[in-house]
Amino acid sequence: MKDVPLKGIGKIGLFFLVAVLIAFILLKNLEKPFNAQKWQTEPLQRYEMVNDLIESQILKGKSKTIVVQTLGNPDSQSTTEQEALIYDIGDPPSFFSSQKEYLLIVFKNQQVERVTLAVD
Repeated sequence: MKDVPLKGIGKIGLFFLVAVLIAFILLKNLEKPFNAQKWQTEPLQRYEMVNDLIESQILKGKSKTIVVQTLGNPDSQSTTEQEALIYDIGDPPSFFSSQKEYLLIVFKNQQVERVTLAVD
């Protein structure tokens, strides 16, 4: 049986592994802990803090007044079936063109029920 040359395949695999690791490190470095002052003063950089804001659940159960004190006035509001506040998070750097994302805060019984990302 003839040996199949794996040198080329190994180099290609290593290249893709390194590329994925570099992309992961670069994207991870874009995330920062939530900071209320920076959220209000640097609206185009909110994408850096939005994951921490969502994952920490610090807004869960808070009133609309507290949310507005923490995040500032929303960019938009919805009063359809459920009241919601919508915040622009800026445009994160991306390898691909992506849809515009917003922070969506949904209220139930005057308290935050859900905090999530929404797309335009």
